[in-house]
This record gives sequence, C-alpha cells and structure tokens, in this order.
Amino acid sequence: MAEADNRADFPITRFMGMDVHRTGYGTARATATIGETHHNPNGVAHGSVVFAMADTSMGAATMSILDEGFYCSTIEIQIRYLRPVVSGPIVVDTQVIKPGRRIVHLESKATDAEGRLVATATGSYAVLEIPSL
Repeated sequence: MAEADNRADFPITRFMGMDVHRTGYGTARATATIGETHHNPNGVAHGSVVFAMADTSMGAATMSILDEGFYCSTIEIQIRYLRPVVSGPIVVDTQVIKPGRRIVHLESKATDAEGRLVATATGSYAVLEIPSL
C-alpha cells in the first residue's frame, strides 16, 4: 500500500476494479462499480465481491493504526448479506472498533448507489511484526 496516497493497489483490486483508500486513523473505504463481470449465475453481484471489498478495506483500516514494522493478517470475517446488487457502485466503509496489541476488531457496512445497506461484516485481524532478515 502506498503511504503517499493511502491507496491499496495490488492484483485483486485491479482485477475487481476496486479502489481502496485509508480515510483516516482506523478507517478505510472500498468502492467498486458492479457489472456483468462481478455477477453470479443469477445475474447479481457474487457474494465474494462484497466479501473481498470488506476484507481489503478491513486490512487497510488495520494498517492505518499500526506502527512501522508491523503488518496484519485476517483471522476471521463474518458477513451478512442483506440485499442483492445487480449494477452500479458499492461502497464499503470500515472502522476499527477495538484496536489491540495483537488483535484488531473491525466492522464494515456496504451500501449501494441509493445508500441502502446491502451487507454488514465484522472481522478480526492479527497484528504481526515484520521479521528481520
């Protein structure tokens, strides 16, 4: 993740057309515009799209609170899908709800273009020290 612009840019974000930014201390936002490439066989966004957006924004929010020399790894995420999305933008806003020295707890809310809640997620991330070589 580039420090200068607080943006996550790696293969899965480019593949999905997802944009992820740290929006502040302990917060992040993921956005994507849903189209046919994101659909499941039923013609709506596959659940993995919103899940990946939540996971990625949770990672970005966690990284925003960590000191240099540390990184994070997903322990678990629980997601609840509330309504399908066929097309248009999805926004996932994430915030740290309990920062810990070893585990960080977060929550995310995904909304559609009309601002309707489409999914909620909670997650826990391990705080890991970058090993010295």
